[in-house]
Amino acid sequence: MCLKNKSQFFHGITFHHFHDDKIYRRSQGSISKDEFYKLINFIGRKNILNANIFFDKFQQNKLKENEICLTFDDGIKDQIDIALPILEDLKIKSFFFVYTSMFEGKPDNLEVFRYFRNNIFNSIEEFYINFYKVLNKDLYDFFNFNKEIISKTKIIFPFYNIEDIKFRLVRDKYLKKEEYEKNMFEMMREKNFEYQKYFSNIFFDKNDLVSLHSLGHIIGLHSHNHPTLLENLSYDEQKSEYINSISIFSNILNISKNEIKTMSHPNGSYNNYTLKILNELGIELGFKQIMQIEPEKGMKKINNSKLEIAREDCAIILNKIRIN
Repeated sequence: MCLKNKSQFFHGITFHHFHDDKIYRRSQGSISKDEFYKLINFIGRKNILNANIFFDKFQQNKLKENEICLTFDDGIKDQIDIALPILEDLKIKSFFFVYTSMFEGKPDNLEVFRYFRNNIFNSIEEFYINFYKVLNKDLYDFFNFNKEIISKTKIIFPFYNIEDIKFRLVRDKYLKKEEYEKNMFEMMREKNFEYQKYFSNIFFDKNDLVSLHSLGHIIGLHSHNHPTLLENLSYDEQKSEYINSISIFSNILNISKNEIKTMSHPNGSYNNYTLKILNELGIELGFKQIMQIEPEKGMKKINNSKLEIAREDCAIILNKIRIN
């Protein structure tokens, strides 16, 4: 079993992007069909619980050491086209945590921008050069001030290189959302990239959601608008994010609102307001982003509460496979 040294307890494994080098290009953090099979074999199929079984055992406090579930975040189309057939082949039912603004025709620009940088530029390095050229800011003092954060982030997310981490710091901390998006849209105009044309290649549609539900996978909350830092929103703003999501899922899936019991925190961002809101809304299982104690969130252990269950990123496990 691959995770014994670090994590003698149940947890989830997080997946985001998949590639096939055809419709879906290889990108940072994406994995192939073969790598997905290899990862499952490395973990051991017997150690992977179906989502409903994981949820039931969790509620009964009967999960055993190293019992695992698979989780998929963000409602990304390549999960349907590449990952889902493998899940069905191996008879694995998983959690899909999907934000809901995409079903109103207003998807999160984060994935649009990712698609743009992966499909229009020859490399991520070329994208970064263009990004900073358009931004036209002296960032030396900003990066120097945040050097400890950069080092810590590299430890937590070893699959990011230093330039990846710096870019995300600029995007999330240095720039306001409006400034970042203005910069990206300017780059798109320069490349004549009409991003609306690609929505069907990037995001789930309602039929995907219905299909997953009918196949026995569990659909859970991931906010409505997928804010980069949900913890920066007010109590009322956060509550609106989750109430909207519950309502939309209820309508699309034709289920009662109180049937929605699971979630994952978008970008791992949450605070005490978030946990209070989720408890009030009857959410009984929530996943965080990493396999570490976060003291700044008041954690005393890795699986700190029913709404803070740890997950390992698939990229970290694949790196272990390569090392072995």
